[in-house]
Amino acid sequence: MTDLELIFTMLGERVTTEISQTEKPDTFEKNKKAAKRGGSVAGTARRETEKELGRSVVSKENFLPRKLKSDEKQ
Repeated sequence: MTDLELIFTMLGERVTTEISQTEKPDTFEKNKKAAKRGGSVAGTARRETEKELGRSVVSKENFLPRKLKSDEKQ
């Protein structure tokens, strides 16, 4: 994982934590929405960073492939 990918992961986690501490979600669904919002902030930051750099921060060398579900074929 590159430093940039780690930074965006940490940003998403921190924003999610801040949202949760502020709003105090009391159900799974509310927590899920907070997590999606935190991830969205990190995703927006990544896309804006890529625009400024003129290149993707995700490459074949620094991502984990999607796991197949048990009913999917390779």
